Amino acid sequence: MENQRCIIALNIAVFLIMFGVGLIVSLLPQKIFTLTGSFKTVGWLASFFAVSFVLLQFPIGRLSDRYGFKRFLAGGYLICSLSGLLYWFSQSQETVFFGRMLQGAGEAPLWALAPALLCTLRPESKGKAIGVYNASLHLGLTLGSGFGIVISSRWLHNEPFLLFAVLCALGAVLIIAFVQEPESRTLAPEGEMDSAEFLLLLKKPATLAVFGGIILYGAGYGSFLTVLPGFLMEYKGFSQAGVGWFFMFFYAAISLSQIVAGQASDRCGSGKIMLCGLAAAAAGLVIFPAKSGWMVYPWLFLASWGLGMFCVSSLAWLNNSVGDSLKGTASGAFYLFWGLGYFGGPIILGACLGSAGGPAGFRILAGLYLVQAMLQGGIQLRGGNR
Repeated sequence: MENQRCIIALNIAVFLIMFGVGLIVSLLPQKIFTLTGSFKTVGWLASFFAVSFVLLQFPIGRLSDRYGFKRFLAGGYLICSLSGLLYWFSQSQETVFFGRMLQGAGEAPLWALAPALLCTLRPESKGKAIGVYNASLHLGLTLGSGFGIVISSRWLHNEPFLLFAVLCALGAVLIIAFVQEPESRTLAPEGEMDSAEFLLLLKKPATLAVFGGIILYGAGYGSFLTVLPGFLMEYKGFSQAGVGWFFMFFYAAISLSQIVAGQASDRCGSGKIMLCGLAAAAAGLVIFPAKSGWMVYPWLFLASWGLGMFCVSSLAWLNNSVGDSLKGTASGAFYLFWGLGYFGGPIILGACLGSAGGPAGFRILAGLYLVQAMLQGGIQLRGGNR
């Protein structure tokens, strides 16, 4: 019963904060574009977020293995609340970028540590537990984006950012009140923290291949949040409402795919699901630039679905590869490599948007997904994956 209460609190808390993120996600690129008039600068929104997100992933993961998850989760929600207040008061792009760095620091434990905690609470169904959590996360983003579209004409000033701050604070209250460390979990010892075991895992070709895919996943995710909306407005003539609809479809696809793929990973093996996700993402990215109007959405939905499949299956794969004392470290490593792609991908695609043309950048990314799928598939055929 206590485990179930903890799981429910984790899912409600992440839904609340991501509902707030959904409210503001389409406002931040437009705000920066208005201030700078540059799509390249818009891409830096993801990169400033990724700086703190990447730098903190591995330290937070290792510390949570030593001291437990709860304090880092609660602290993350409170830091995100502070970033919302900065957005609310912001009158310059520098303040917005600093707020993004704080938001990245706050979200780091939410994305990495909660799935690791869920794996210790539901060891027999890790994929399903991670999938439901990530679905709650993206459902919040979906509904938040939809609510933002419906209510956008009624906002007077920066009210969405204030609401985001309040929702983050409510999430912190839920974590403090209801989340407990699992009694059966073995915390990592002081000092070495099983580092030899983790370094041995990192040397395996299968692990290196999966981390390569995680970098590409991060590049796609970050580009979908920042550069792709700019491409839709500049090259496809989409309005702000049209971009809002894109975010809804993106988050809905990520959410639903992770529920389906999480359970499929438990039944069929996470390696196969990763390959399916990479193939779907590549297909959507290749086809959508040739479409116009509403016909863009189905192919972006397919690409988003593929990203969600790869996310939950690769995270489950990593957690299946380590014991309880390294769950936080493994999840932190996942989002460390994800953050590297999230940082670099939007910058590269933003440059393509301004020089070679947006379609070329998206098709190159699709080609990289196909190469990654062939690499991981080859390792699986040799028995080096699970």
